Amino acid sequence: MVQLSNTNDFDGPDAVVLASIGARLAAVRLRRNITQQELAVEAGISRSTLRRLEGGESTQMTAFLRVLRALDLLESLGLLLPAATASPMQVLENLGKPRQRASAPRPAPDAESNAEPDSWTWGDEA
Repeated sequence: MVQLSNTNDFDGPDAVVLASIGARLAAVRLRRNITQQELAVEAGISRSTLRRLEGGESTQMTAFLRVLRALDLLESLGLLLPAATASPMQVLENLGKPRQRASAPRPAPDAESNAEPDSWTWGDEA
């Protein structure tokens, strides 16, 4: 089982992140003195799914959401994924319409493309 610390437990490979999330869920469950069976029933999932989730194994997102809801932690997802807000300039530029697409970054102007062209010649000055 992963030990909890004040460092960023979510920096690393997927397996490490999943193990950290599972360990934190198990810690909350134990702190509230709830058995795996009780939480599984409350969340509407099987005990084996909860065991896999707490063990850091991959499970369906719906199972994770159900466990968060049963532990009254679903609102905490707002801290993880805050609602997108537009800056005042974006609101003015888009006339209040929410952004629909992402775009690729524009290439930086080339130093050569901004340079003055060499003096023009006919090409027959040999």
